[in-house]
Amino acid sequence: GTQVVVEDLIKGMIVQSGNDACVALAEAIAGSEDNFAQMMNREAQRLGMKNSSFRNAAGMPDPQHYTTASDLAKLTSALIRDFPAEYAKYYSIKEFRYNKFTQPNRNRLLWLDPTVDGLKTGHTQAAGYCLIASAKRAIPGVDGQRRLVSVMMGEPKEGDRTADSMKMLNY
Repeated sequence: GTQVVVEDLIKGMIVQSGNDACVALAEAIAGSEDNFAQMMNREAQRLGMKNSSFRNAAGMPDPQHYTTASDLAKLTSALIRDFPAEYAKYYSIKEFRYNKFTQPNRNRLLWLDPTVDGLKTGHTQAAGYCLIASAKRAIPGVDGQRRLVSVMMGEPKEGDRTADSMKMLNY
């Protein structure tokens, strides 16, 4: 019965991977988590994500809930392109304080590389440690900056997703 400000739910979802925040937002948007998963699947199809099927808002294990690194890269590109001002500020938050608890962002690249500005970590027993990383970097010989995105999935250790993401961004 507690009322929570939507912005706090968004921060809880993005910074701390709060499954409860995901469900609360899904229910507020679509009336139920099942309805929200259907909306996710329609949007995935619209974005050309041909190898994804969503069954819940938080990515919890389900035999019919799956995606690929390629599809997550498409989703990430669309998010960055279509909502740069609305959500970019949340992905680089290093910690979030709510209800007297400080919760750190699990994306360690935010502390290791000043060009990294997001994006999202994940972990389940089935999926392993996952990280979609985003960085904005100057490219030698090119005017301006370029957006880089890496997608790591199935890493056996939390530190592996960080190290391998850094390798991909540097490559």
